Amino acid sequence: MRNPARERLKNGERALGVGLRQARTVDTASIMASAGFDWLFLDLEHGTMPLDTATQIAVAALGAGISPIVRVPKGQYSLATRALDGGALGIVMPHVDTAEEAREVVAHLKYPPAGHRSVAGGMPYFGFRAVPIAEAAATMNAETLIVVMLETPLAIQNADAIAAVPGVDVLLIGTNDLAMEMSIPGQFDHAEIVRAYERVIAACQKHGKWPGMGGVYSEPLLAKYSALGMRMLLAGNDLSLMMAAATARAKFLREMQ
Repeated sequence: MRNPARERLKNGERALGVGLRQARTVDTASIMASAGFDWLFLDLEHGTMPLDTATQIAVAALGAGISPIVRVPKGQYSLATRALDGGALGIVMPHVDTAEEAREVVAHLKYPPAGHRSVAGGMPYFGFRAVPIAEAAATMNAETLIVVMLETPLAIQNADAIAAVPGVDVLLIGTNDLAMEMSIPGQFDHAEIVRAYERVIAACQKHGKWPGMGGVYSEPLLAKYSALGMRMLLAGNDLSLMMAAATARAKFLREMQ
């Protein structure tokens, strides 16, 4: 089994992700893999995508060589474990503010001895083949990405303690919500946002975790924060990318002489 996003991160490279908001067909996984992305951001927190659709895309993604990673609403562990059983290679848990909350995430999403996730057979990761349960659990504990989102000043303040939690892989800054909580909505280049990024990156480097970012999609800022050390990058979603390309093409055609 491979987790392409984890492989990129382990090699010190950037893992590039794309969100799916409008696309609901399984061929989207191959399309985004061919476009050069490493992971899909299947969002069950915002939007109307159902779990069944997310897991069908996840199974297709496994064969396409792109990591399916599912975001669930805060604390929805039954939804998260069903997504993992259905083919997801990672879970994004939003609104994690403390190390205690991070430990709770790990406890629900990792198999014993690292956590208390319940065992299910017939896993998509192994092509539905029968695999000895000890081997399957150890492999999944090693390969599944546990991503916690930091979206408040309290979470940033606790970044070092959160990064120290065993089993957490990625601290991903939800920049939109963080800026809102700081009363600087949309100011993604604000000095306080920069300091938040620096603090999270330093915490991750100290504890051997990977820093991630979402909500910032201007190319200059993507380049700036990547240069600071961000490694798991959400590049945008299908809607924003489609709108940008379609708008540019329509503008070109309207302005042709």
